[in-house]
Amino acid sequence: MLVHPKRRARIKVQAPLTALIDIVFLLLIYFLLTTNFMVDEGIKIKLPQAKASAPQTEKVITVYVDREGRAFLGTQEVSLARLFDRLKAMIEGRENKLVVIRADRAVALNKAVKVMDVAKSAGAERLCLATEKGF
Repeated sequence: MLVHPKRRARIKVQAPLTALIDIVFLLLIYFLLTTNFMVDEGIKIKLPQAKASAPQTEKVITVYVDREGRAFLGTQEVSLARLFDRLKAMIEGRENKLVVIRADRAVALNKAVKVMDVAKSAGAERLCLATEKGF
């Protein structure tokens, strides 16, 4: 007599989707919280475009020049004489002093150069003209 053993029903393996979804959401939250969000402060200006622009990573002093050629430190408008005094006070005692000039693309070049000249005479060792990456 032939005896056939009983065949057991196969157990279906199921991946725990709940745990997988939890991990995906935790990773999503982690990356959202650790992403460095760049927020530009100051006045609204349209920067000139350049193909080789690079982001600044160090702490810098930023001077804004709007369309009419007015200079701003933060959101406060300053005259060129007052700008010299304020920059000199901000630059004092800092090593490798960098001043970024964020001039509107419609401003006359002469006005942006005047602001750069004031920053250089106030003690800025390096000057940078901010641009936005254009394609």
